[in-house]
Amino acid sequence: MYDCVIIGGGPAGLTAATYLGRFLRCTLIIDAGDGRASSIPATHNLIGFPDGISGSDLLSRMRQHATRYGAKLSNGLANGIVLARTGFLVTTGIEAVKTRTILLAQGVKNYRPRIAQETHDRGVARGLIRYCPICDGYEVRGKRVAVLGCSDHGAAEALFVRHYSDTVTLLAQDSSQLSVAEAADLARGGIAVERAPVRDFSIDGEFLLAHLADGRSLQFDTLYVALGTSAHSELARMAGAELAPSGCIVVDEHQQTTISGMFAAGDMVEGLDQIAVAAGQAAKAATAIHNRLSG
Repeated sequence: MYDCVIIGGGPAGLTAATYLGRFLRCTLIIDAGDGRASSIPATHNLIGFPDGISGSDLLSRMRQHATRYGAKLSNGLANGIVLARTGFLVTTGIEAVKTRTILLAQGVKNYRPRIAQETHDRGVARGLIRYCPICDGYEVRGKRVAVLGCSDHGAAEALFVRHYSDTVTLLAQDSSQLSVAEAADLARGGIAVERAPVRDFSIDGEFLLAHLADGRSLQFDTLYVALGTSAHSELARMAGAELAPSGCIVVDEHQQTTISGMFAAGDMVEGLDQIAVAAGQAAKAATAIHNRLSG
């Protein structure tokens, strides 16, 4: 039996595994391998990497760190959690694993624009398509930036990006979803609002083209996608843990869910979606798990 099974091998899961290993706890990480961090071309706001580091390199280092202290990595998809007398039973497609505690760290998925997968991935790799202005708004300062989104989320992101660039366009898809106050805020910020729906995107040299339904094509240096996210919280829901209206998992100050012995950390918990925050939550959760097992 494991002391803790961690579901999710991103920054939160790997940080928790490192802490638990150093607490001399027997830990298994079940990783489906499709996390958002792996697609980051470079992050420059993670302390200790002033020249930046790619998501794949960061995850590789974190895996090495966690396994150095005894964490076991298993590539696969957890598809069920059953409460047992002595803890939990975690099922995958090929095995059932017994554990005294669980940490959920599966993150969230981005809602993507309608765009060919190859074009999307190439755009992300080149910084033409982005998802996190908190992470990399600094890199787009002074550039022509588009924000794809509707209602309050798209408007808020456009206003945030306006801090870095004087040339920001909100591709609103349907401007009727903007409130009078939001439209006024955008106008005061000098943000253009494009009302025509976007039909497609393409890459033209160093630029991204937004092809509109009315036949026009607009050229930008980068695009921020502000279509929202969806938490990978289905396992928690099926197990009976409480979810917030957003779909994120409800936790207490120690990152414990409403199910005793089940914890959650990272982007699937409501808060700021940042690697540093995920790592901090994971450290809290791992320490709480260790203290619980020591009691």
